[in-house]
Amino acid sequence: METGDALSLWVTETHQNSMRLGFKVEKTLFSGRSRFQQVDVVQTRDHGVMLLNDGLVMLSERDEFIYHEMIAHVPLFVHPNPRRVLVIGGGDGGTVREVLRHPGVERVVMVEIDEMVVNACRKYMPEVSCALDDPRLELRIEDGIKFVAETEEGFDVILVDSTDPIGPAAPLFNKEFYSGVSRLLTEEGILISQAESPFYNQEIQRPMLLNQRPFFEKLHIYLFSNLTYPGGLWSFGFASGKRCPLKDFDPDRPARSGIETRYYNPGVHRASFMLPTFMSRHLEGVIDPLDAAGLEA
Repeated sequence: METGDALSLWVTETHQNSMRLGFKVEKTLFSGRSRFQQVDVVQTRDHGVMLLNDGLVMLSERDEFIYHEMIAHVPLFVHPNPRRVLVIGGGDGGTVREVLRHPGVERVVMVEIDEMVVNACRKYMPEVSCALDDPRLELRIEDGIKFVAETEEGFDVILVDSTDPIGPAAPLFNKEFYSGVSRLLTEEGILISQAESPFYNQEIQRPMLLNQRPFFEKLHIYLFSNLTYPGGLWSFGFASGKRCPLKDFDPDRPARSGIETRYYNPGVHRASFMLPTFMSRHLEGVIDPLDAAGLEA
């Protein structure tokens, strides 16, 4: 955090030592150091309560619904019958909140390495963490990489709600982890991975997808925008053995579900897979191309 005069407090995130994001802070709600990282929760002027890990913005109350709706509803409305879901990371609880809005989901396992994040969000972000006590959820405070390597349980959808590939999250982007994930997925299974910024993290995106390619026949990337991440444009990876995110998507299904969303809708679902030219060129030969109708070449 940076201070100017006694009445000016800002939290700033420096990205790649080349740009900064700043948010006006009204007060600090929580600050602690876990075994894994520095965890801070602050009340901001215009973005509500904000969570930071190691000085990086994880989410704010103002725009968290965008990330959490897009990581959850895209795969759950593509999979024909998602009943068992595994979430790696996601200690704030927003991803499982959206997953558990699907009545067909019978079981969710959330594996979060840092209990301090979970406890801080339970106390200071209750609208985000409100589903952490749902009886369909099993919350495990442990290493997600170890869990994937050791469990024999199968899952229909696996969501990797991770931080950047640094520190304890770094192995979540390597080939060994994706091999383990593919072993756990059922035949129609879908993997969603946090895939960083198209502007600032191209050097992460392509290797991540190449590490997934040996294990998944269908490989795509999709976009969403928000207020608090560097560049304002972010992405998720979509990997599956069988399911195409557009060809196998019924645009009437969200309405039939009765789930009300603030960002996600069938048009956004389809449009999010239509990549700008600079991304398509950079990822050519890595992801499966889609035409405007959502058909794979």
